[in-house]
Amino acid sequence: MSHRSPDGQFVREGTRGVNTVGRRLGALAILVVSFSLAAIVIRHQPDVEQYIRSIGALAYPIAIGIFTLVASAPFSITDALAIMNGSLFGPLWGSIVNAVGLVFAALLGYYLNRRASHLLDLESTLERLPPWIRRFRVGSPAFLLSVRLIPGLGGTLATSVAATFRVPVYVHVWTMCAIAIPVCTLLSIFGDRVTAVVHKYEHRVNVRVHEFYERHRLFHRYRKP
Repeated sequence: MSHRSPDGQFVREGTRGVNTVGRRLGALAILVVSFSLAAIVIRHQPDVEQYIRSIGALAYPIAIGIFTLVASAPFSITDALAIMNGSLFGPLWGSIVNAVGLVFAALLGYYLNRRASHLLDLESTLERLPPWIRRFRVGSPAFLLSVRLIPGLGGTLATSVAATFRVPVYVHVWTMCAIAIPVCTLLSIFGDRVTAVVHKYEHRVNVRVHEFYERHRLFHRYRKP
């Protein structure tokens, strides 16, 4: 058995379950890797920052390129990258890197989905949307903005709908950025603050450990016969 996808291509029924499992495993893997990377960056921020400074001005386009590739991928989670950029570049420049990366990701994701929208079972997914979203015309700005509020699936579904229904690319870009940029800006600020707190308490612990070691070393020295 096969069915016709919204872009006119046929997809076998037997492969739908496999594709669904594969997408979920891929999304989980991206989530684990991205947040692990962000945790490593926050923990070793001084070393990473020194390395970034050694690269110079190339650090910004590299960070934008990485953010673009991750954010344009289906079922991607950009929260960790947004936090990491705030940790590396500070709240202002981290937010700018995130915003520029989102614009490029919107463009790249749109054109990729124009050629690969059949990988998502769009018709059945649209039927399972909440009633408050289905009342909007599919492909309209209100529909795209509402879909993007759905955690996890929303961004991928909105991009796929925009590409499949030939929504003007500028509408797709601004509806994506209207939701994603404020969220990523907050995450960038959060990443900067978390990094400061982590290293503040890490410094305190190191001082206490050093003081404890010095006291015990002197104590044992005075006890020697």
